[in-house]
Formats: sequence, C-alpha cells, structure tokens
Amino acid sequence: MYGGFWDNLRNAFKHSNNSLYKLLAINILVFFVMVVFRVFFTFSGAGGIYQGLRSLLMMPADLSSYIVQPWSLLTYMFFHEGIFHILFNMLFLYWFGLLVHEYLGSRKLANLYILGGIAGAVLYVVMYNISPYFSDVLAQSRMLGASAGVYAIVVGAATLAPNTTFQLILLGPVKIKYIAIFYVVIAFVNSAGSNAGGELAHLGGAAMGFMYIRQLQKGKDWGIPIQAIGIFFEKIFEKKPSVKVSYRKKKTFTASQNYTSPENPKPSPGSKMGEPTQEEIDKILDKIADKGYEALSKDEKRKLFEFSKK
Repeated sequence: MYGGFWDNLRNAFKHSNNSLYKLLAINILVFFVMVVFRVFFTFSGAGGIYQGLRSLLMMPADLSSYIVQPWSLLTYMFFHEGIFHILFNMLFLYWFGLLVHEYLGSRKLANLYILGGIAGAVLYVVMYNISPYFSDVLAQSRMLGASAGVYAIVVGAATLAPNTTFQLILLGPVKIKYIAIFYVVIAFVNSAGSNAGGELAHLGGAAMGFMYIRQLQKGKDWGIPIQAIGIFFEKIFEKKPSVKVSYRKKKTFTASQNYTSPENPKPSPGSKMGEPTQEEIDKILDKIADKGYEALSKDEKRKLFEFSKK
C-alpha cells in the first residue's frame, strides 16, 4: 500500500502488489458505468437493451444459459445494482482484505477473492439444478454481486488470524472469528428464503475461504492457476520502460587520483544499500505463509524488520 485510501484507490492500476485496491476499483467502476447505462437506456425508451446487457453479466443458474455466456462466472462477482449492496460488500472487502494482505500479500488476496466467487457460483448452480425447491425458478434465476468473494476473504481472514479484534459500534472489541461465524450462520438460515441463491453463494465462498487458508498452511496453494493468469495479463498491459543508450568517453586517471572499479562502485554517503523492495517483501510473506517465520533466513528477517519500520 502506498498512501491514503483515496490516493490508493485513484492510483490502483498505477502500482503493483495492491490487488485490494484493484478489486475495489473494478467493483466501483462497473457499478457506476452500469448505473449510467441504466438511466440512459431507461429514459431513451430502450430499457430492454439494458436488461439484456445486465443478463449477460449475471451468473445464470440454468446450465444451458451458462454455456452461451461462460464469462459470467467472472463478471457476476464484479457487478452490483443496489447502493447498499455494493457499499457493505466493499466495506467488508476492505476491512478484512487489509488483514489478508498483511499476512499473505497481494496475489494471494486476489486468489482468495476469485476462488471464493467461483466456489459460490458452483454451489449456486449445483443446488439450483439438483434441488426440487428451485425447479420452478431455475430457467429465470440469475445472480450478481461480490458477496461470495467477500465471504471467502472474511472467513479466510478469520481462519488465518482468528483472535484479531475489531472495534464494532455498540458492541466494542469483537474477535473476527465470531464475526465470521455470525455471518455464516445468517447465510445458512436464509438459504431457503427469498434470496436463496445469494445465500448459497455466500456459503460456497465461505467454505472456499476456510479451505484455501487450511491448504495454504499445509503448503498447497490452490490459487496458483489464478495467479498465473493474473501475471500473464499484467505482463501484457505492463508499461515497458524506455531504454536510453548513451556513450561516455572513458576517463583516465593520474597516479594522484583515486580509482573506483566500475564493478565495485563506492556507495554515496546518503544511499541505502540493501533496502527491501515491495516485491521482495511479498515473496517473504509468501514464504511465511507456506513454511512459517522460522524458515526465513537472517537476511530475509532483516529485510522484513526494516520494511516494518517504514
């Protein structure tokens, strides 16, 4: 993370290793773009066009509908319509996402969100296709929202650091494991209600959040395929630095002058040697998640300590 909340959000795509703000920015941007489309098409008498676009972004429960729009497995988890829906999802994503980012780093946070969204969609589709309770509404049922991915991050954070305490209004300090348990119980109770599809997706995301962290603690990262795809697209859109080639006349020295070898230049008094980069810190955090703090070398522990003082 590089600065204040709004600065990080505004510059989300200018920096690497900040997937939390990228996820927030994508959700917010899609929300406002779709609001503009809805208002424009509704006032122009072409509301049906908006409804068609909306359907293409949502996750259908019917497999025959999903086959013709496979991209919806990804797009649904970035699409909201209600202001309070996106508000609460983004607040929980931010609060719990900060914790996951601190312990596991940027890439694993993104892995957890995407895998949670996929798990939520899978449970939603499976239940709607096998349960007689949904047989009458299967064909027209569609789902949207980041809730499944957010639930994965909430439960993942609670699995990772269950005794971390949040200060809640009116309630005071509450351990996050109890917050996660409360929301999972609420989702289960409401899974046979009016928003059954959404609640089932919450449960799927929550289950993925728990299993992902448990597997990570055993040294298995289920998010490697997701991470590989992300790195692929990062390289495509990464700005290549311009290389300036210059030629310099070789300097000669007299016997009275000091000579410093180009291979071993002397550092300037104000320079900091060995200062850790964000990428190095992310790798160290990944190593802690996989093997524990004691697996770090002395140099890695030094870098982590120096970075923590910034």
